[in-house]
Amino acid sequence: MCCIKASGELQENEEIPALMAFGDSILDTGNNNDLISVLKCNFPPYGMDFIGGKPTGRFCDGKVLTDLIAEGLGIKETVPAYLDPNLQSKDLPTGVCFASGGSGLDTLTSSLTSVISMSDQLKNFKEYIGKLKGVVGEEGANKTISNSLFLLSAGNNDIAIIYLDTPSRAFQYDVPTYTSLLVSWTSTFIKDLYGLGVRKIGVLSTLPLGCLPIIRTLHGGPMRFCGDNANRAAQLFNSKLLAEVNSLNSSLPQAKIVYVDVYNPLLDLIKNPVKSGFRVPQRSCCGTGLFEAVILCNQLTPFTCDNVSEFVFWDSAHPSERAYRTMTPPILQDLKKSFS
Repeated sequence: MCCIKASGELQENEEIPALMAFGDSILDTGNNNDLISVLKCNFPPYGMDFIGGKPTGRFCDGKVLTDLIAEGLGIKETVPAYLDPNLQSKDLPTGVCFASGGSGLDTLTSSLTSVISMSDQLKNFKEYIGKLKGVVGEEGANKTISNSLFLLSAGNNDIAIIYLDTPSRAFQYDVPTYTSLLVSWTSTFIKDLYGLGVRKIGVLSTLPLGCLPIIRTLHGGPMRFCGDNANRAAQLFNSKLLAEVNSLNSSLPQAKIVYVDVYNPLLDLIKNPVKSGFRVPQRSCCGTGLFEAVILCNQLTPFTCDNVSEFVFWDSAHPSERAYRTMTPPILQDLKKSFS
């Protein structure tokens, strides 16, 4: 009901004409498809619950948060990837996605994962602005950019992959120093967007990384408990991120930057699954549910579930569409309240 109400009101008022997304796989709608990288998912069973049952490069069985937020705000049903070869000019004024699964704030992250760095996502956005001007004119483009909602999800891969599972950064920095660096890089990225005319930004927290099935398997011991180190690092990053968002709101005139908590809503689904109609919070649907993701989650992978609606996680690193849908209404409520 919340989503429908928000959709109707925003369509009527035309407060948010478009949605753009930057960052990682939580928001990526298919930008990795043509990359030479193992971090892609444009093959079955990914997309089994998407429109037409087709894999699109979304790291999910269906829609991701980018789509669900755009849909809930009455903008459009799905947000195309900017690098989709089938992208049409008519798609540009209502928004596209620049996010790349596996990317992060640390330059080492995208370098190791062979995906699109945050700086390259920004370059793609600058290119997009030029194309948008060709469609709606300079004044129209400036208006679209200043009124649109920009989502940013980053930090997940920096903490889960680069800090916890590769030795380089952990040798260089302790957790407080590294999380402060990540927040500093987030702040720089937001200021870069601001310099290009962006004024409405939703900055997502990290997920409860220690409770991802793959982290449970690698760091949770024989009982596969949530990984405390990963969750503590995520919580520290999130608390510093919230403080930085508040600071940026004070220092950037006419900007409205909102901290979007996805950590606690997902953790609530994991801890209290039955309350929202889930049954399996500690394993994912794809394969054994212990470690399968991206290329290891494919149509030859045995044991993939046939009841994904009961699973909080689709693969070992990403929530299912139903989990995202369950988390979305309060997010929409907050965004609508902040930007109305």
